[in-house]
Amino acid sequence: MSEMRVGIRELKAHLSEYLRKVKAGGTVVITERGKPMGQILPLGETLEEKMQRLQDEGFLTWSGKKLEPRQPSVVNTWGRKMSDLIIEDRDIDYLP
Repeated sequence: MSEMRVGIRELKAHLSEYLRKVKAGGTVVITERGKPMGQILPLGETLEEKMQRLQDEGFLTWSGKKLEPRQPSVVNTWGRKMSDLIIEDRDIDYLP
């Protein structure tokens, strides 16, 4: 479905009609004096629906249980710390 542009007054007068269009997959851009100021979009997939779709397509395996939040961990595979590089760079005398 296409994108529709509608002024605030028109939207208020025919809100049910525009919501039906959004429910059918359309997008309503709300304008004020001809300039876009907002939009009404249909809802996308929920996280669970996305996970199920990816599982059906073979991109992941998932037990269906809620995922536990994890703290990101940083692994330094290079062996040198960034702070050491900064200190080393400060030690270089750039002036003759």
